[in-house]
Amino acid sequence: MIDHINALNLCWYISPPWGSCIPRLEVNLLERVYICTTKTFGYCCGVKWKQDRWIYAVACAGDIIHTTEHEIIGTGEMQLAAIEKPAFVLGDRVMLRSDFGRTKQRLILGIQLLNRSWFYYVEWMPPVLEEVTTLDDRLAFVAQKDLARVLF
Repeated sequence: MIDHINALNLCWYISPPWGSCIPRLEVNLLERVYICTTKTFGYCCGVKWKQDRWIYAVACAGDIIHTTEHEIIGTGEMQLAAIEKPAFVLGDRVMLRSDFGRTKQRLILGIQLLNRSWFYYVEWMPPVLEEVTTLDDRLAFVAQKDLARVLF
């Protein structure tokens, strides 16, 4: 007999919030960007899906500024750094290595570089019908070593 609750959870975790086609990113990770609101330059160090659009994390003068695509302009100049590329890309299907006994498959909904290491946003719980939660409330910030690629 099929376990309908686990099947529903699996479908939830692997259904992208952006629909069938992933929206294009305005800038690339590690691209130098101009932040219009602060009139400064920085480097895109992350991006995550929030409120039906991409939110960009920009490293600027020791701070991280979160902004939308309307507030930044990409320069096309990439930061030359001895940092290896992220192991996963947005929309990749992954498994949490430590999520024993539950649905393990998730989608990468965001990527961020922090202290020269890549971290990923994955949804760690489905929405609860009794209470209103946002996607941001359900995202976990997970280290690359805690994820494994799902091959299908």
